[in-house]
Amino acid sequence: MTSAVLRLAAPAMLAATVAAAPWSAHQPMRPRALRVCADPNNMPFSDSAGHGFENRIASLVARDLHEPVAYTWWAQRRGFVRNTLGAQRCDVVIGIIAGDEQLSTTTPYYRSTYVFVTRRSSNLHLASMNDPRLRRVRIGIHVIGDDYNSLPPGVALAGRGIVRNVVGYSIYGNYAKPSPPATLITAVVQGKVDVAIAWGPLAGYYAARSRVPLDVSPVGDATAGHGIPFSYAIAMGVRKGDTTLLRTLQHELDTRRAAIRHILAEYHVPFVTDRGAQARADTDHPAGHTAPHTASGGTRP
Repeated sequence: MTSAVLRLAAPAMLAATVAAAPWSAHQPMRPRALRVCADPNNMPFSDSAGHGFENRIASLVARDLHEPVAYTWWAQRRGFVRNTLGAQRCDVVIGIIAGDEQLSTTTPYYRSTYVFVTRRSSNLHLASMNDPRLRRVRIGIHVIGDDYNSLPPGVALAGRGIVRNVVGYSIYGNYAKPSPPATLITAVVQGKVDVAIAWGPLAGYYAARSRVPLDVSPVGDATAGHGIPFSYAIAMGVRKGDTTLLRTLQHELDTRRAAIRHILAEYHVPFVTDRGAQARADTDHPAGHTAPHTASGGTRP
């Protein structure tokens, strides 16, 4: 996730991408470039054309460091980190769940949450997984393989016995198409489902660009069940022991926090506080609004 969340990421995807990463104790001298590990087809997070918000954040950091951005492109599937960061092909993942034990991570630069996406004309205005209307509407969620309980929305629905009206959309999708996870949001637009429960950054971006007006509202529940949260703090990650780069990135996050926040807002990323008190989804822009040109990549929930 963080990715692959849902970079769709979904938090469970993020965990899968870092599984079994063989970290090297020897840290070579870092080349004079910001070497970023990224997915070439995972908007709004990253793509090979540099249009994602992680692309744009990477460019901002590299410009401050007077270095170019050098990408290692790799689809965010299981083994993403093992085959990129762990194989020394690149040095930083721009989006990873903060505190992941297999990497060294910065402090979070944003926290987002899963959201409900509905057609505005439906007037559903959902806010909680406990809403009784969820038992009657068609619900779309991301799944990994055939496991409907692999991501937070599936866990929450199954725990409430809501299963017969749930439609699963592979988080991996058809990689030959642009941003495969976006199919879930398209299903709402096309009326195939009444509501999607999706990772916030993906939902906010595509809802703002939909020709059919969509509403995006945060899932107000703290957890999906079994201690699995709905909101996740996202940071930058480097190899264990790469303290110099970690300090450099942390300095950039500390000094460029306002600029990074502005980039995230331009992509309609729903923000949530550490206490999960409030989230904001900027989706009331005119249909067809074009996101600014960006440049980076990473992993997400």
